[in-house]
Amino acid sequence: MLLGEYEHTIDDKNRLTLPAKFRREFEDGCVVTRGLDGCLWAFTPEAWDNYRESILADLHPLSKDGRSMQRHLFSGASEQTPDKQGRVSIPPALSTHAKLGRDVVVAGVNDHLEIWDRATWKRELAEVEGSAEDVAERLAAQGS
Repeated sequence: MLLGEYEHTIDDKNRLTLPAKFRREFEDGCVVTRGLDGCLWAFTPEAWDNYRESILADLHPLSKDGRSMQRHLFSGASEQTPDKQGRVSIPPALSTHAKLGRDVVVAGVNDHLEIWDRATWKRELAEVEGSAEDVAERLAAQGS
């Protein structure tokens, strides 16, 4: 399970050093793709295959929403292998999508990482913290 948030920077060659805590999980590579809410997602190859098979495989290719979501996640996806220092390249299109500056936050979110521009992360976190109770109530109501 991937947990925690870590402040990092993207270097001049558009490389992100993975937090030390996550490097072992990602030593065999990762898939970086467009996420939702203005961030990037990074999966281990195994987690990406699981996500693809359990969630994305059910998207119907004849539905507009299914095609849109497949395009969003697959067309920007990039397979990366960390170098010896634990750095992965962030392709320019992905960096532009998430509006990444030099300062970023890498957050562990269960089965994947989210990569956020640091200022955007702070705004997102403030919004999440301000609405967590309401969201929990809605989710609990759906489950009853």
